[in-house]
Amino acid sequence: MQRQIERGITVMSQEIVGQSPAFQQVLNLIGVIAKSDSVTLIQGETGTGKELIAQAIHQQSSRSHGPFVKLSCAAIPGPLLESEFFGHERGAFTGACTQTKGRFQQAHKGTLFLDEIGDLPLELQPKLLRALQEQEFERLGSSQTIRVDVRVVAAANQDLAELVAKKQFRADLYYRLNVIPICLPPLRERVQDIPLLVDFFVRKLSARFHKPIDAIPDDVMALLKAHDWPGNIRELQNFIERAVVFSAESVLRLPLTDLKQMTKQPSTSASRTLADAEREHILEVLRQTDWLIGGLNGAATRLGLPRTTLVYKMRKLGIEARRSHRARSVRGTGDRPAAERFAAMGTF
Repeated sequence: MQRQIERGITVMSQEIVGQSPAFQQVLNLIGVIAKSDSVTLIQGETGTGKELIAQAIHQQSSRSHGPFVKLSCAAIPGPLLESEFFGHERGAFTGACTQTKGRFQQAHKGTLFLDEIGDLPLELQPKLLRALQEQEFERLGSSQTIRVDVRVVAAANQDLAELVAKKQFRADLYYRLNVIPICLPPLRERVQDIPLLVDFFVRKLSARFHKPIDAIPDDVMALLKAHDWPGNIRELQNFIERAVVFSAESVLRLPLTDLKQMTKQPSTSASRTLADAEREHILEVLRQTDWLIGGLNGAATRLGLPRTTLVYKMRKLGIEARRSHRARSVRGTGDRPAAERFAAMGTF
């Protein structure tokens, strides 16, 4: 059963998390849209959660007891798509050994979710348009018309209006799909939701891997909020999974080198924000290690960086090295060899 929660909704055992104004508008739309049977088009960048929104619409609709059938228009070769949509009769083509129901017939009395609709071949688009308008079709190899009762929700990570202008998508099909449009905001426009999402993924993944993570430091969260996340929620989830796997203690630690590699040509302001967040993160780890840079218990080890790389980053970020209390405790060992004194300071 779907339940309302403070920060989102739960759909088919998966939680849709978000309390930012932009995302709350989407959640509010779901309840309104679910009451109708109108075709709905969900547009948004890759990884923004279009399938979850489609499931939420289905689950809150009068069709919730019917099937929720999915079909990715990009995952199946063009020649096979017509059979996937409408089914085929035995002998309709080479290898068609039995009569097969298509996704439209499988979704009868329920919802059909057509993902990546922008990749639908032009030659198949008139047949889909007829199925949408008339709720009827013929299987491949048959002249018998089959009528269905299906609500269609489509999703696209491309701008369909632009594809129409380029004559790569039929205008009449676009208008038929775009009866009720939903635009999902990218994660970079939902920065307020990142702490909620991080907390949700950490709890979920730490339970899966049996690695209790009890704390997410403020500097870590600042670093996550500063990133643009071009892959959106999917990218964030994958990154948190990697961080949970490599966190040695009950405190979430981030692989900084991975986060730097994930940043693709950020704007000047984004670069400054990321640099500031990285500086805060390094300073916090240095404080935790009493300003020891090298050694097994030093900051470089905790950050997963070579000592020389950390020293370079500190210089670049304007972090002035300090002598730790442990280093000062070896003062008075002037008769010891220099290499031994430096080893005691943790600088190797």
